Amino acid sequence: MRFELFIAARYLRAKRRQAVIGVITAISIIGVAAGVASLIIALAINNGFRQDLQERLLGSQAHVQLMRVEDTGVRDWRPLLDKLKKTPHVIGAAPAIYEEVLVSRGSRAKGVMLKGIVPDDENKISSVLNHLSAGSTDALKMPAKQTLQPLQGSDSTLPAPELAPIVLGKDLADDLGVTVGSVVLVTSPQGELTPFGLVPKYVRFKVVGIFNSGFYDYDTSWGFTRLTDSQRLFGLGDVVSVFEFKLDDLYLAPQVGETLEEEAGAGFQTTNWIEQNKALFRALRLERLVTFITIGLIVAVAALNILISLIMMVMEKTKDIAVLMSMGCRRSQVRRIFIMQGVLIGVIGTVLGAIVGYAISFIGAHYKLLSLSAEVYSIDYVPFAPRLIDGLLVVGVAIAISFLATIYPSWSASRVLPAEALRYE
Repeated sequence: MRFELFIAARYLRAKRRQAVIGVITAISIIGVAAGVASLIIALAINNGFRQDLQERLLGSQAHVQLMRVEDTGVRDWRPLLDKLKKTPHVIGAAPAIYEEVLVSRGSRAKGVMLKGIVPDDENKISSVLNHLSAGSTDALKMPAKQTLQPLQGSDSTLPAPELAPIVLGKDLADDLGVTVGSVVLVTSPQGELTPFGLVPKYVRFKVVGIFNSGFYDYDTSWGFTRLTDSQRLFGLGDVVSVFEFKLDDLYLAPQVGETLEEEAGAGFQTTNWIEQNKALFRALRLERLVTFITIGLIVAVAALNILISLIMMVMEKTKDIAVLMSMGCRRSQVRRIFIMQGVLIGVIGTVLGAIVGYAISFIGAHYKLLSLSAEVYSIDYVPFAPRLIDGLLVVGVAIAISFLATIYPSWSASRVLPAEALRYE
């Protein structure tokens, strides 16, 4: 052990004539530990929210969307989609139609974003339909011509088409009071032109499945039906409104979007998950910075305690310092003794804080101890996602602040004059 470190460790363990110095030292260690633990926990929560939202968002939406600039829909879309599937980094592609409709059952009604899909293609770019809490999506995969049966109460020799299938979000189904097998009325704002003017068009759908994505916005306001059924409902013909793509590297979305625009030709534009959620992730980054600064003040306060305890230590050990210097100890060595003493306080507090912070974070992540209101936060629990790089950053900052707190006391100790300190001894 180096001479300076040996003396610094002895000073920390030795009994003191003034007990208050020991108390302040203990408070310093506890303060550093509390600050480090709080920072690690706060950053784990922030990172958990970011990861959870990103996973839920990207599990529910495509990485890149391609549509016409004039929003007139895409005709003769099948050859174009087959061509775009071959674009580098594209691992999944699906056609879709998005329209807002009114879904009602009895006296209950709610606005819904209805998405017309081809189920096999949709499952390649989204995982929403893989999270069913009731029913199944088999009916969505069956062509309309295969779903014919007689109407209830009618002549059995006169078959009529079965009601078109629809899959609704869990919270939406609860709001409407529907279950699997219920019939809902879907009203389209597009309407039909009649001698009496534009009349809203409505079609009855049968609920065949209820999904629970865990993302509140989707579970409360989304529904899925077959692409052909949505085309008939909106009177579009064989037209789709958007192509959706999943990539092997989601962070390449802007570059792949530009490539898709070039491949599709003039009149097309793309948007991607980064653009659509830019404000949300910017807010999370800002919250992370504010959290780091705010809770970092705890470590700064602990550093002030380190400063005070070292100043009082220098005052108490003035004679010891004079004796050391009389025996040949250099000023730089005296300075390093008190620097190491302050850094030791910081390291002990940092290690304890890191252990506590990561322990709480891992327990919170495993057991999901803290619940939230899904209506406000989109998820129903506080997510913890501790990262090693965050811990290293916090540890580095805490030790750096502890070091800065030692500069003045160590300089003051190195300025002690042995003759003056020992004059009356």
